[in-house]
Amino acid sequence: MSSSVPGPSDHRADHRADHRADHRAASREGERPRVVLGVSGGIAAYKSCELLRRLSESGHDVTVVPTEAALEFVGAPTWAALSGTPVATDVWTGVHAVPHVAIGQQADLVIVAPATADLMAKAAHGLADDLLTNTLLTARCPVLFAPAMHTEMWEHPATVANVATLRSRGAVVIEPAEGRLTGADTGKGRLPDPSELFEFARDVLTRGVSSPDLAGRHVVVSAGGTREHLDPVRFLGNSSTGLQGYALARAAAARGAEVTLVAANTALPDPAGVKVVRVRTTAELRDEIVSASVSADTVVMAAAPADFRPEATTEAKIKKTSDGAVPELKLVQNPDILAEISHERSREGQVIVGFAAETGDATGSVLDLARAKLARKGCDLLVVNDVSGGAVFGSPDNKAVLLDVDGGAVDVPHGTKAALAHAIWDRVTRLLDETPAGSDRQ
Repeated sequence: MSSSVPGPSDHRADHRADHRADHRAASREGERPRVVLGVSGGIAAYKSCELLRRLSESGHDVTVVPTEAALEFVGAPTWAALSGTPVATDVWTGVHAVPHVAIGQQADLVIVAPATADLMAKAAHGLADDLLTNTLLTARCPVLFAPAMHTEMWEHPATVANVATLRSRGAVVIEPAEGRLTGADTGKGRLPDPSELFEFARDVLTRGVSSPDLAGRHVVVSAGGTREHLDPVRFLGNSSTGLQGYALARAAAARGAEVTLVAANTALPDPAGVKVVRVRTTAELRDEIVSASVSADTVVMAAAPADFRPEATTEAKIKKTSDGAVPELKLVQNPDILAEISHERSREGQVIVGFAAETGDATGSVLDLARAKLARKGCDLLVVNDVSGGAVFGSPDNKAVLLDVDGGAVDVPHGTKAALAHAIWDRVTRLLDETPAGSDRQ
């Protein structure tokens, strides 16, 4: 990120942009959010048909702006039929309405999916030779690029420089997924799953973030529940599905962060723009978290690690016996990952966030137990869930109390897990901003 200090002209420009955004929102209160879906000429263009369908069916007013090359992969009739409006690639169609200016001015969100190397090069250098590139120059709303190309193209210094330029201007360039590419090639460069692109776009649109506040930050998030096998079939585990951890990863990416998600035994699609590392056991989770935290500004331990594991794992399935005898199970304690990374921080000023799934008992209330855990673990922020009766696990909604080391407690009311994720990141960004460079929070 640039370290230059904004001058008066920068502040005036920001004020004008904010005024335009406020005016647009005020004048269109109650109308459907306007989304521009730009489609450039890559084979992944067919996936954007699903993205368009999800945006349209969820109540968004979508204008599709393809490039000429994109129409070689998916024709204009398909885009028109799915969006309910005609499509054009040039600035001359409907010229009386000045589409090359109006489309970008009126948009609440622009997402380009797929974004080819060529399209991003034009956007980075301010070229405007068709309707889509003109729209990108006139848009004053959040702009998302979802790249899709071969690995060599993504890693080429020219593309790397263009991506850095776009991000420095406030655009969100989503990291491409890894997997099968065109032909037999495999690597980084796949367009993320359309369902995850939809969630990403909706997240940015809901918050209206035009300047990603986590840009330049590396965050590590854990999710899911670890498993400790007794034999090849059975294991000790818990009810965590990973939904909250995935919401945290998705929200951080939408706010511009570089995100590493360490996922334990989840069955969820990879969040768009997020590096996913898969683990099974608490020991594997610990190793990956410790390794990733070396370069992390923030670590959020949303996973539910098993506290204990069998002292020994049998190679064969444990059989029932005719006499009804029950095998003896000896457990040993697993490493305390949250306490370890909190007390032995990899970087100065690092923010560590823990989760506490509590039920309360004879020794104290949920908050009593959580405050004791916060002091014991040594983290900066503890997200407290009351899971009495199995609440929270597997639900799309959540509520929590955010406890900090200074004794503060913030109630986050019942809402979506995405809303809770943003409430957590709001607090984390304040903690990061409060820590002077070179200081140590330990």
